Amino acid sequence: MTIKETQEIIVKEFADITEWDEKYALLIKFGRELKKFPEEFRTEKNKIEGCQSQVWLNAQFNDGKILLDADSDSTIVKGLAALLLNVYSEQTPSDILSSPPNFLHEIGIDSHLSPTRKNGLGAMLKQIQLYAVAFNALNKGQE
Repeated sequence: MTIKETQEIIVKEFADITEWDEKYALLIKFGRELKKFPEEFRTEKNKIEGCQSQVWLNAQFNDGKILLDADSDSTIVKGLAALLLNVYSEQTPSDILSSPPNFLHEIGIDSHLSPTRKNGLGAMLKQIQLYAVAFNALNKGQE
């Protein structure tokens, strides 16, 4: 599935919900559905700076695609990480770099987060993009 298709599915899921407490509940559900974060990835190197909560994000490059894993000690932040992983994990670096996270604005999440959570979301997005830039350069070097 493409990034755009995944974003559209997420936007539709959130569009059916009008109350923000229900949207947060859906976000928490996404977080609970994340696969277990491997303990060997829970390192300082994988810790996202700029988050009030503890957040870990790991990326691996396999067969031209970036595989992402994430975890957080906050249920809301873990849900935000899950949204990003649903969209960007198992995608090529060039697809990630050419697909802005417009879906976050479309579902309204960006205007309903506290400033610290908004900073954390931005830090996670930035790290995913940095991984994409690095793996894109690595991939081009192998061609």
